[in-house]
Amino acid sequence: MQRERTSRPCLPPPLPHCQQDGSAPLAAQKSHFSTGKADGYCSRVLRAQSNRKESNNEFRLRVEGDPDSYQPGSTYRVNVIASSPSYFRGFTLIALKEGAGGDKDDDYAGNFRIIDEDETQFMTNCPHAVTESTPRRRNNIQVFWTAPPTGSGCVLLKASIVQKKIIFFQDEGPLTKQMCEKESLYGDATDKPLLDCCACGTAKYRVTFYGNWSEKIHPKDYPRRANHWSAIIGASHSKNYVLWEYGGSASDGVKQVAELGSPVKMEEEIRQKGDDVLTVIKMKAQWPAWQPLNVRAAPSAEFSVDRIRHLMSFLTMMGPSPDWNVGLSAENLCTKECGWVQKVVQDLIPWDAGTDSGVSYESSNKPTVPQEKIRPLTSLDHPQSPFYDPEGGAITPVARVVVERIARKGEQCNIVPDNVDDIVADIAQEEKEEDDTPETCIYSNWSPWSACSSATCEKGKRMRQRMLKAQLDLSVPCPHTQDFEPCMGPGCSDEDGSTCMMSEWITWSPCSMSCGAGIRSRERYVKQFPEDGSLCTLPTEETENCVVNEECSPSSCLVTEWGEWDACSATCGLGMKRRERMVKMPPADGSICGAEVLEVEKCMMPECHTIPCLLTPWSEWSDCSVTCGKGSRTRQRMLKSPLELGECTEDLEQVEKCMLPECPIDCAMSDWTEWSECNKSCGKGHTIRTRVVTMEPQFGGDPCPETIQRKKCKVRKCSRGQGNSDDKKRRKEQREKRRSKQVKTEVTSEHPGCKMRPWSSWTECTKQCGGGIQERLMTVKQKFKTTQLSSCKERKEIRACNVHPC
Repeated sequence: MQRERTSRPCLPPPLPHCQQDGSAPLAAQKSHFSTGKADGYCSRVLRAQSNRKESNNEFRLRVEGDPDSYQPGSTYRVNVIASSPSYFRGFTLIALKEGAGGDKDDDYAGNFRIIDEDETQFMTNCPHAVTESTPRRRNNIQVFWTAPPTGSGCVLLKASIVQKKIIFFQDEGPLTKQMCEKESLYGDATDKPLLDCCACGTAKYRVTFYGNWSEKIHPKDYPRRANHWSAIIGASHSKNYVLWEYGGSASDGVKQVAELGSPVKMEEEIRQKGDDVLTVIKMKAQWPAWQPLNVRAAPSAEFSVDRIRHLMSFLTMMGPSPDWNVGLSAENLCTKECGWVQKVVQDLIPWDAGTDSGVSYESSNKPTVPQEKIRPLTSLDHPQSPFYDPEGGAITPVARVVVERIARKGEQCNIVPDNVDDIVADIAQEEKEEDDTPETCIYSNWSPWSACSSATCEKGKRMRQRMLKAQLDLSVPCPHTQDFEPCMGPGCSDEDGSTCMMSEWITWSPCSMSCGAGIRSRERYVKQFPEDGSLCTLPTEETENCVVNEECSPSSCLVTEWGEWDACSATCGLGMKRRERMVKMPPADGSICGAEVLEVEKCMMPECHTIPCLLTPWSEWSDCSVTCGKGSRTRQRMLKSPLELGECTEDLEQVEKCMLPECPIDCAMSDWTEWSECNKSCGKGHTIRTRVVTMEPQFGGDPCPETIQRKKCKVRKCSRGQGNSDDKKRRKEQREKRRSKQVKTEVTSEHPGCKMRPWSSWTECTKQCGGGIQERLMTVKQKFKTTQLSSCKERKEIRACNVHPC
């Protein structure tokens, strides 16, 4: 069989140094690294392409999601598609500002980014254009296009198609798409690449995550048993820190979230960034992934931003999945007018972290080596993907995030003032911070503040609780039942004007009297003096009265001081606590010691109603959900406390991955070949057909069946006798002579103007058994001067060999 060789015509005007076979030179293969000027070359390509073939709908240019407008700085996937059975060998793709001629660099809008370097590259001498890396038949190419910054106006994405030697280009057809800048609803964010923020003061935001990943909206292969969103982790940060971004590599923390749903490593990475991070954003996991808002409030968290740390990023894993997540990356909350964005609403589609090669929700673990770049999922990634769409439509969003400004602090410096409604809303919010309880939520009174978690002058926190007694409107979420505030140990407050840092108090000294009334004392020391060199005014010593052995008669016994009180016996409500002391010396008169050595009293903890729920122990783990390969198993526990005691936020079900032996893979075979000709020209013979193994059995799968079949054949009876043998021999010589003459004629007709060498010997068979291949070549010995290049070619023949079964 003759090998097909493709030729790539140079796009008009011809590319410099175009090779004889139509491929670009090596410099062009690497031209995506070029940063040189276009030097007018792009405009010449555009002018040449304007001589187009009209009304051709075989080819189209498509932006994923079919948007009519672009968000400045956002990235889109651009496809050039040929409708079956059409194909194209080459293409050119350019993004041009509307009305521009393309003869200078400023005429081009946005930036293309190569997805597959084996398929696409930037054009030599025109770094704004994308073209093919190798000329071959294809029906689809795709690249990323990042939209230009704010104020760029409308953009035309233009494509040209090379099919054989025909160039298709349409100014107003399916190979051209117009996209205009999208108007911002909530104030323009700073252009990307990110500029320094000019806002003053700080702003406080609330981020709310609304999961929309459900069986109703995403029915294909929806995982009913274990669907969930992992704990959300993120931060408000500076432009010097990137949690994750498209085209970047996943850090260890991102990988742990993406594959396991664990935020531990990600939080550790965030906290290691020091001054580049202002607030760590954390929200609980959601099991299951979707519930009506009147059943459970959407998870939310509050965070702050300032001039340096004005970006916000977060991510959460879709579970189960190989390494799929959703989130925001470096969302800029600072406006060009030196103010703070009022509100951001963003629909989210899943993205791939590039660390696992699975294609479906519950694919087995297949680490991607080497690790790939983070990219958005598309509807054309894989036919087994739950988001696959053969038409290449947009993926329906799986979540929505709302980031809303709730307060501003400090003097604001925005040149264009906020409207009155915004200012009033912010003032009202700050006034409401003392009590933001909706009227439809009925609570008990707050319990007293607990003791500070820090007994020193290091920062700690204290807590108070209240009980939700009634929720009159289930559509209105009720705020939390626990409240925290920062605190420090006793004597560390700077309310008295002192800036001293004091140590904790050292324990009390023994009472100065072993019998009767005395005095005891305790001390502390200065850990840090005021920066202005002034003296510390906080006391470093305090004393109090103490009584030991009130009766000092000969009949009384000497006892130690009382020890510290034990912890209260109850964690909520009324309990008991105790303390002890010891007898140091019995009475001198030998009588029995009458002093009490144990003291018990009542203690009151916060109301028991503040305990959210009482739970049974975990059940045993269920069996693995699959009989082979990667699955999951669950365990449950039940709620014991009545529902009227408040909302239970504890997980009632846990899911973990389980791995059983790999699933058997059966042997796979190719289709049978056609039956061969009979191996005898007369009499009884046989004919055969073969097939080959395309997949060896693995892990105990079904073995491979036969690879060759024979059946009898009978063409005609053979003649008997010596005379007949001579006739047979003569007929055979005549056939050989005719065949030789025919081959010579074919060579001459197929290779005019060429002198060919004889056929080479057959190569060794590629297989010892089961059907292999041999080939031989006929090469050009001499080419006459009048011969054209395409009419003098080498020839190759292929035949089957060793077709007997192994």
